Amino acid sequence: EYAEFLHCKSKKFTDFDEVRQEIEAETDRVTGTNKGISPVPINLRVYSPHVLNLTLIDLPGITKVPVGDQPQDIEYQIKDMILQFISRESSLILAVTPANMDLANSDALKMAKEVDPQGLRTIGVITKLDLMDEGTDARDVLENKLLPLRRGYIGVVNRSQKDIDGKKDIRAALAAERKFFLSHPAYRHMADRMGTLHLQKVLNQQLTNHIRETLPSLRSKLQSQLLSLEKEVEEYKNFRPDDPTRKTKALLQMVQQFGVDFEKRIEGSGDQVDTLELSGGARINRIFHERFPFELVKMEFDEKDLRREISYAIKNIHGVRTGLFTPDLAFEAIVKKQVVKLKEPCLKCVDLVIQELINTVRQCTSKLGSYPRLREETERIVTTHIREREGKTKDQILLLIDIELSYINTNHEDFIGFANAQQRNTQTNKKRAIPNQVRPPAPPSSRVAWGRGSSGIPLQPSPEQPGAAFRSSGTGIRVDPPNPSLRDISHWGWRWGRRSSGSRSGSSSESRSQVDPPNPSLRDISHWGWSNLCPAFPEQTENEDGAQENTFSMDPQLERQVETIRNLVDSYVGIINKSIRDLMPKTIMHLMINN
Repeated sequence: EYAEFLHCKSKKFTDFDEVRQEIEAETDRVTGTNKGISPVPINLRVYSPHVLNLTLIDLPGITKVPVGDQPQDIEYQIKDMILQFISRESSLILAVTPANMDLANSDALKMAKEVDPQGLRTIGVITKLDLMDEGTDARDVLENKLLPLRRGYIGVVNRSQKDIDGKKDIRAALAAERKFFLSHPAYRHMADRMGTLHLQKVLNQQLTNHIRETLPSLRSKLQSQLLSLEKEVEEYKNFRPDDPTRKTKALLQMVQQFGVDFEKRIEGSGDQVDTLELSGGARINRIFHERFPFELVKMEFDEKDLRREISYAIKNIHGVRTGLFTPDLAFEAIVKKQVVKLKEPCLKCVDLVIQELINTVRQCTSKLGSYPRLREETERIVTTHIREREGKTKDQILLLIDIELSYINTNHEDFIGFANAQQRNTQTNKKRAIPNQVRPPAPPSSRVAWGRGSSGIPLQPSPEQPGAAFRSSGTGIRVDPPNPSLRDISHWGWRWGRRSSGSRSGSSSESRSQVDPPNPSLRDISHWGWSNLCPAFPEQTENEDGAQENTFSMDPQLERQVETIRNLVDSYVGIINKSIRDLMPKTIMHLMINN
């Protein structure tokens, strides 16, 4: 009988007291003398006809509170160390738990269950049965009733610290253990299944069975590794360093690997997944479905400018005549102008995708860092090809825009149509508050100061002023003519057009004023002019040079036409945007990325 250590192979230990001393000395050398720990194992091999062919790994117990030179995270270090060994599928786990401790609080069983949830590799070992309080026993645990394990529990009684200090012989300790189980009333019926000797036999048998079960998979794994090594050896058998074909082959392999890496980054099946930021195909996907729609929303037209453009288009189409119907040409002109604006965000989307492709190429060529000329040439060739595809892709996208401009499909199933646009216009007008009224110029005989004083109180004429009677209210001013017989003129309707947002008053509030004519005569009526029944007073706007020019506020009919065309444009542009958002990613993928 003798023992050997891996750290001193040339020396054989025949005295096992020296073996114990060498273990203590090596532990102090590696971990220090103040209870330090180390994941480096001490390898000891014992040769004897009285021992079984077993490999036993003695793992440390879990320490909760650090002492001595132990680190603050001693508990986590020990758990990581234990998990490294018990996670191997080819090993059996001996979950050792003291009998005087509650089995439900066993750290060993808890960790064993983490790596072996079905209990196929776990054997429970109960120690310190002789130290249990009088009147208590571990019979239910050993009979596998309390917390069942598939391979069961085995009880052992080891030497106490006093026996170790007194150098009690192992054989005497085994005899004392056998006597304990035979004499104890709770364990005597299972004494032949308890003890260290029975544990040795069970471990040998179950380890043999376990190896037999795992051997086929181990054999196939070794065979595949052997074939791989033989193939590699065959390649180097006729190796010549100056052979040019080997350089060509190595070049092709690196280029092929570059192609595989590029495809994986785009398709999203890379071996190394980046968890810090988006890369490759994920960034291109974000451009398609987040950045490009945002660019479309960002180019939303100004409502005031759009309505003015529609108004000008309607008036220019009608020319000198007064149009009775909403012109189709105004709708087409405005729609085409809006569709042309799509070219800029579409081309910007292509530029963003190009930039991401070039960045991806640079990331993939980083593996060619050992060959700078090869890396530079690879980047140049691939980037040139991408730029060539960029031109074709942009031409195709501009062609898509031109196709949309070539025919305005007003029969599209999602287009609201003229009738629905007018209906929506009517509903909007009903919900809208009563618009401001434009005040006509009063005749000279009844001209007064309109407006409010500095305190915000409506100005009123003095009762002595002839020709008109005014009443003020919180919402406006009402003028009652003294001559009620001329109220019949009201059948013409004293309803004045709504002021546009750029009216002379400069007020943005929707105040209301109801105006009745102040005591007119026929001469005064002619002074007002019949056109004032639906007046269109010129309002002052500033041109680019700062000078003021006259534009015309809309009459009710023109306003309805503008609102109708506005709804039609809204509907059709929405259809175009939906189509472009769908076709842009498909066009870029087909002409640039897939190619």
